[in-house]
Amino acid sequence: MTTADYQDIADTIPKQPGVYRFIDEEGAILYVGKAKSLRSRTSNYFGQRKDRAHRTRVMVKNAARLEFTVVETETDALLLENALIKQYQPRYNVMLKDDKNYSYICIKKERFPRVFITRNVIRDGSTYFGPYTSKGRLKIILDLIKQLFPLRTCNFNLSQNNIEAGKFKVCLEYHIKNCIGPCEGLESEEDYNARIQQIRNILKGSFGPVKQHFREKMQQHAENLEFEAAQQIKEKLLAFEDYQAKSTIVSTTIRDVDVFSVIVDEKEAYVNYIKVVDGAIIHTHTQELIINLDQEEEDLLQYAIPRLRERFNSIASEIILDQEIALPDTEATVIVPKIGDKKKLLELSQKNVRYYQLQKRKQAATYANKQTPAERILKTMQEDLQMDRLPMHIECFDNSNIQGTNPVAACVVFKNAKPSKKDYRKFNIKTVVGPDDFASMEEVIYRRYKRLLDEEQPLPQLVIIDGGKGQLSSAMKSIQKLGLQGRMTVVGIAKKLEEIFFPGDSVPLLINKKSESLKVIQHARNEAHRFAITFHRDKRSQNFTKSGLTDIPGIGEKTAQKLLSHFGSLKKVRAARSSEIAAITNLGVAQKLKDYWEQDEATS
Repeated sequence: MTTADYQDIADTIPKQPGVYRFIDEEGAILYVGKAKSLRSRTSNYFGQRKDRAHRTRVMVKNAARLEFTVVETETDALLLENALIKQYQPRYNVMLKDDKNYSYICIKKERFPRVFITRNVIRDGSTYFGPYTSKGRLKIILDLIKQLFPLRTCNFNLSQNNIEAGKFKVCLEYHIKNCIGPCEGLESEEDYNARIQQIRNILKGSFGPVKQHFREKMQQHAENLEFEAAQQIKEKLLAFEDYQAKSTIVSTTIRDVDVFSVIVDEKEAYVNYIKVVDGAIIHTHTQELIINLDQEEEDLLQYAIPRLRERFNSIASEIILDQEIALPDTEATVIVPKIGDKKKLLELSQKNVRYYQLQKRKQAATYANKQTPAERILKTMQEDLQMDRLPMHIECFDNSNIQGTNPVAACVVFKNAKPSKKDYRKFNIKTVVGPDDFASMEEVIYRRYKRLLDEEQPLPQLVIIDGGKGQLSSAMKSIQKLGLQGRMTVVGIAKKLEEIFFPGDSVPLLINKKSESLKVIQHARNEAHRFAITFHRDKRSQNFTKSGLTDIPGIGEKTAQKLLSHFGSLKKVRAARSSEIAAITNLGVAQKLKDYWEQDEATS
């Protein structure tokens, strides 16, 4: 990927937090990075900086394109980057040897629940908050919670029977007032759970009552001139506020889900897909769709969802959408969330598909301003012939024979609206007897595209048949035999009025005679005719050579060709002196020719 390539898309990259990915021509992810501002960060890879590492320069050179995903916060960018690196293990990323996960605050599902930090999410009904990207700051938050709400830290089974039996004794935590002593029944389960509920509210971001409590404590310390204690409370509150927001990238309340959103333009639609596995985003992808008719969003989603799920091997049992639709080809349940984590995932998908649409629009505008003459011509041809794709690869066919002798055919290839002579192909007609242009065209078309299919070569976008409805119909017989109908646009061009015929349509298309696209079609037709005629002449010349010289015993094709090239014709070879022939070949050949022609004259 060059600096010029980046400049073409720079304006389409947002200045928001997100994750960017460098991808090679085969679709493999080379590098995943996070950014506070995607545009500022990605621009650092391009330009005239000389301090970039050699490895970075090589990575950028090997990249074919740059993709990005927009998120809400820097923390979300860090978490998504971590998830994608673990999933794809890009070649140019630094791998974490310990492969650790981020930390959570767990409220354990048990009587008198414990609250602690963990890296492992166990789906046993416990509640997890996070993930948190800084374990040091996380400890400050947990210490703050324990100061406000004394909790037990032991792992005893505090069942009613065990407490009544007096199996446990209070520990040091009770004596230093970090625990009220539920193990000896000194605190009711109702009071304990009320504090747990307040902790849940705080971790969810309900700060009203807590902030009021802190303000009162800080005011009390200030009135007592305990400024250091007041500052400590303030710092802990600020630390807690920094980490109270919930991530949309990793969630403990969600298992495996697929998230889809769609946005429709005039001729295209874009479907964004987010794949979530075990509560973490592991893949994002936006698929472009070409709209042929006035299709509703529901129709587009019904078409795209099964194909994207199959492509990315999804077995998620839930699909998150912004509307209720029927998906007959899948057993997954469609969910239209109104609030919560799933709603945030849907909003993230919608945000990314809008950015993708914006990027495509800006790229189209930039491309239109930078169109080369060839691109302009091909775009015009695409519109004139009502093609789905740009005809970057065109092939044109023509037959040639004189009174049925030496039938041949030719295929010329145009790439990017220009002849690609190294790809021209000649055909000797093998199965047709006599001057039958229709059967010859059927044979050649079948042989050409059967070979391309067998060799897994790319097919052209446009096939031009030199001739009218008859030749076109013959060509289509082979196209249908090979199952290629719909995969290539096939047209015929009649010589007299330069009419363009389409398969199955008796009414021809008349393109403006001054149209650049018609000039390319005519050029291809004329080039195919020239190439076929030249091949036919060469073949007739070879046959003439064979019947005139190679019939003489001891004279091979190479010797005959050498003599004809030098003297110009069989008549002049026969009129030449033996010494002249010997100078071109050798005395033996000259003597054989002399003996043969003397014998021929004696018997005639």
